[in-house]
Amino acid sequence: MAFQCQRDSYMKEFVTSVVSCSAAELKLENNGKKEKVKGFSVILKDTILFPEGGGQPDDHGTIENIPVLRVTRQGPEAVHFVRSPLEERQEVQLKLDWERRFDHMQQHSGQHLITALADAMFGYKTTSWELGRQRSSIELDTVTVKAGEMEALEAAVNENIRAHVPVNVQLLSLDDPAVEKVRSRGLPDDHAGPIRIIDIEGIDANMCCGTHVSNLSHLQVIKILGTEKGKKNKTNLIFIAGNRVLKYAEKSYSTEKSLTALLKTGPDEHADAVDKLQKTVKRLQKSNLTLLRDMAVLIAQNFKNQPDKDNFFSLHNKDGDNEFMNIIANEIGCQDTVIFLTVGEEKGPGLFLLAGPENVVAELGTRVMELLQGKGAGKNGRFQGKANSLAQRAEAEALLREHSRQRSAGEE
Repeated sequence: MAFQCQRDSYMKEFVTSVVSCSAAELKLENNGKKEKVKGFSVILKDTILFPEGGGQPDDHGTIENIPVLRVTRQGPEAVHFVRSPLEERQEVQLKLDWERRFDHMQQHSGQHLITALADAMFGYKTTSWELGRQRSSIELDTVTVKAGEMEALEAAVNENIRAHVPVNVQLLSLDDPAVEKVRSRGLPDDHAGPIRIIDIEGIDANMCCGTHVSNLSHLQVIKILGTEKGKKNKTNLIFIAGNRVLKYAEKSYSTEKSLTALLKTGPDEHADAVDKLQKTVKRLQKSNLTLLRDMAVLIAQNFKNQPDKDNFFSLHNKDGDNEFMNIIANEIGCQDTVIFLTVGEEKGPGLFLLAGPENVVAELGTRVMELLQGKGAGKNGRFQGKANSLAQRAEAEALLREHSRQRSAGEE
């Protein structure tokens, strides 16, 4: 069957009734992690909330002000996942997240237009596409595109948008001869009901279940951002359509203003200014590393020259790396001295090195690592790794200092 969202993609509110409601679980993403959520699967007599399909994500909205967390298609039915139950045969009002829907309509219809013209102009077939959160991509069946082709394609696409070309929806039976003449990448195995055709008048006719604009002018504008090398000798065309172009322009202008203020140059000189800064930073980093190595040697020599030095040396330095710490350890020598070194933010993440007699390092290395909430490994009298937090560095130092004191007392 065709849902109300497919018959009228512009409808924002709709009254229908509940066919069934059953307990269910759904995996939802929360802060980058997927979590199981308990709720209810609701099937309605009809719906304006599009279930994901055809490369288009599902709609967001509410049923009786209850948020719909996911809409999926199962055969001829759209299944709405909600956290609160609804009664069967209950009359309910649906409200659509129109901003999300219209964005999907613009990107999806934009894909159809680009796909049709890329084929007509250059013979590049579309093998798949993805509607992303910020930008979308079309996989073209070509290894490369020639210079100037994307510019010509973008010009043709926007010329058709300005021409106010109508976009019509047709419903055909599977045995209708007209079905053979439309573009298609095949039907899903569980397809049921009539075949839905999206007809961009005079440009393209394609099987599709998604929601679309009724006129190309509703796309406003399409920007082809460029192409990237795809998988299996394909090329990915990256584009944005409609309101996304306006948001992209706004963000680009804001970034341009910020860079102009920071770099003290006009927009045309931004790239050169950043290039000069990067080269300067690389030179300074190289000089800094040289100074740190020299400093490491001086730190070690200063300790060795102390007439009353003991068998324990500890140092924290904000700047440095593993090489800096290993130079100090090598210069001091680890046969008789326990050396505890850390670099990084005083109470933040960093690096650590514990060096000394093998038996001492083997006994205390893991404990020091735990105090620093770190990860690492040790062998041959050295234990080093990454610290997630140096907040308990003082406790680790106290542990090592007390152990060294007891070891000295034992030797006496």
